[in-house]
Parts: sequence; C-alpha cells; structure tokens
Amino acid sequence: MELDGRVVVVTGGTRGVGAGIARSFLAAGAEVAVCARRPPDEPVAADGREASFTPLDLRDADAVRAFFDEVADRYGRLDCLVNNAGGTPYRLLGEDDAERHARVVALNLVAPMTASLAARPWLGRTRGSVLMIGSVSGTRPSPGTAAYGAAKAGLENLARSMAVEWAPEVRVNTLVLGMVRTELAHLHYGDEAGIEAVGATVPLGRLAEPSDVGDAAVFLASDRARYVSGASLLVHGGGERPAFLDAATVNKES
Repeated sequence: MELDGRVVVVTGGTRGVGAGIARSFLAAGAEVAVCARRPPDEPVAADGREASFTPLDLRDADAVRAFFDEVADRYGRLDCLVNNAGGTPYRLLGEDDAERHARVVALNLVAPMTASLAARPWLGRTRGSVLMIGSVSGTRPSPGTAAYGAAKAGLENLARSMAVEWAPEVRVNTLVLGMVRTELAHLHYGDEAGIEAVGATVPLGRLAEPSDVGDAAVFLASDRARYVSGASLLVHGGGERPAFLDAATVNKES
C-alpha cells in the first residue's frame, strides 16, 4: 500500500469530507487518528480497518498539544496532519455582531494554525506534511458566509508562508474545495432535486464526493508529491461557469 506505516491525523474526521479523507488514507494503508468534539455515529473505517477517535476542541491549545503528544506516543511517529475541521452557518454580516463572526475565523483559521504548530515537531522528524482544507469561498465573494471566506483566504496564505518557513523538513499544501456532496448537503442546496440542479452547474456535471477529496489528499501526502509544497490544488470539478456567458445575447450554442 502506498502509505503503509505512515500515521495521519484528520481533524474533524468523523463525518462528511473529513470522514472521506480518513477512509482514503485507511485504504492507502496509513494508520489514521481522527478528532472532533463529538464521536462519530459509527467508527470511521475502510477495507476492514478503523480510525481511532479522540474527543477534542481545537480551540483549546493545551488540549491540542496534549493530543499530538499522545498520538506520537501511541504510534511512534506522525507523517501528515490534515486540517479539515471547520464550517459555518449561513449568516449575513449585518445579522450578527463581530464577536460571533470572529468565532468562525477562530475555528477555520486559528484552530488549523494551533494544530499545525502542535504537530510540527513530530512532522519534522519524519519529513512529513500538512494539508489545509481550503475552499473556493476564499477566492471569490462569499455572501452569507463572509467570515468563513475570509478565514479560508487567510488559511491558504498561511499555508504558503508555512511552506517557506518550515522547509525542507515539512511540506505544506492546500486543497481548495468546491461543492461536496455530504450528509449535510441538503442544508446548503436543498432537496435531491436542488442538489442535482446545483451539481449540473459544475463543468464535470456533479458535486464532489468526499472520496474525491480523500484521493487528492492521499496524493499530496505521498512520496509522489515529494516536490510539491506551498501549492493550492483546486478540487472543484472545473469551477463555475461565468454568469456573463448566459447573460450575453451573442455566441449562444444552438
């Protein structure tokens, strides 16, 4: 297996994209530890192997440092950290105060930095890597999730700076995600018809599956990406069709 003997931590790895990433690493032969505030409804597993779970609030820096020490003690090494935990409710900027929006930034930007700093000593010993799970919301306007978009923009920049500061011992890259079909997709896109309609707007004709993200993460963590650092890999199915193409009154396809 491509990652036999490697040890990977996936934050927020108990459901959705995080669970898909964890399953891909398990399938590639890695030992996987996931953490989240709440346990999964069922163990995260693939090919007859399970990820270990530890309850953790990533906003508690002392607890985060203790967690990574525990992982390194349990497995003897750490090869990759996937900073996946994050998210936000839909909330227009004017509907709440700055303090509440700041919590979104703390979860999506400060918490990944906290985890990366705690993991760095262990990753340096194995010449390992950090993967940030970014979003296209960080590269375009993000109405309704402005604080989230701002945090994701900062996360991508943080990764590039980290890649320079921590080279050559630790590689740092970002997966920039578009829309992903998870168990919570209905909260963003509506019922099945809405999900299919939104998927049809993507050039590849569908939303990403968590496994699509997981396979890209395995690549960036593997030796096949040994010279890739400070990069942002778009996993968005081709992005979004520019609105002006549909609004224009010329050059229409017949």
